[in-house]
Amino acid sequence: MTDVHATPHIAERSGIFRIGGDLPVHRLGFGAMRVVGDGVWGPPRDRDEALAVLRRAVDLGITFIDTADSYGPQISERLIREALYPYADDLVIATKAGLARTGPSEWHKLGRPAYLKQQAELSLRNLGVERIDLFQLHRIDPEVPLADQLGALVELREQGKINHIGLSEVTVDELSAARAITPIASVQNQYAPSFRQSEDVLEQCEKDGIAFLPWAPVARGEMAAPESPLASIAAEHGVTPVQLALSWLLYRSPVMIPIPGTSRVAHLEENTAAASVRLSEAEVERISQFLGS
Repeated sequence: MTDVHATPHIAERSGIFRIGGDLPVHRLGFGAMRVVGDGVWGPPRDRDEALAVLRRAVDLGITFIDTADSYGPQISERLIREALYPYADDLVIATKAGLARTGPSEWHKLGRPAYLKQQAELSLRNLGVERIDLFQLHRIDPEVPLADQLGALVELREQGKINHIGLSEVTVDELSAARAITPIASVQNQYAPSFRQSEDVLEQCEKDGIAFLPWAPVARGEMAAPESPLASIAAEHGVTPVQLALSWLLYRSPVMIPIPGTSRVAHLEENTAAASVRLSEAEVERISQFLGS
C-alpha cells in the first residue's frame, strides 16, 4: 500500500470535481464531525490531536472539508479556524445549518428562516470568513415551507455571504422541488458500499452534475470491523477494507466526494491512502454484487 509519508498530497490522486461548476476540489475530502466530543457534543477529548488531524488533512492534499454548526455545537468550525486559518487558496470549507442541538446525540430539525440566517452568521464568525463556499440545509424541516427555508439561503447568497447551496438527506422529489426554487450544488445523503438506499438520488446527481457527498461512507465503521464483508477482497489488493470501500466510492461515480471523518491522525492517513487504490471496472462490479447480495 502507498506510504502517505512518502507521498505528499496523496489526495490529489482521487481526481477533481468542481462543486457548483467553479469550486475545484480533490474528490477525497474530510468530514469534521468526529473532531469534537462524544455524541458530537462538547470539546474533543484530545484537543491537540484534533487540531493535528485538521492540519494533516491539508498536508495530505485534502482540499474539501465538511462541517456543520451543530457539530459541538460550533466547536468543529472553531477548531477548523484555529488549525487552518489563514486558509490555503484551494481549500473549500462547507458547513450546514438546520439541526438544533439539546445534548449529546440529540438532533432536532429547525428550518425557520430567521434561525438559518442566524446560524449562517455564526458560521461566518466561527470560520473567520466573509463568504461560505458551500452552505447546506442540514435537514428539511417539515414544519416550515421548503420555499421559506431555501429562500433564506437565497437571501444569504444574494448578500454575498454564501456561494453555493446544498441539501442533506433528501429524496429525488425533494431535490427536484428544491431545484425549482434555486440551483443546488450538492447533496449529502448517507451512502456506503453496503448502504445504497440513495442510489436513485446519486444517479440524479450524476445526471445533472451535482456533487454527491456520502456521509458515513464506511457504514459507521462496519467496513473496518474484523468481520468486514470486504476483508477477503481487500486482502487480495493488500489494502484495508476501509481503503477498499473508499476507493469503491470514488470509482462508483464521478460526482462522488467521500468525506470520511476521524479524530486520529493515523486513521486519517489510512483513509487518505485510499486515493491510490486502483480498481478495474470488473472489480468495482464484483464489490457491488458482493455487497448487494
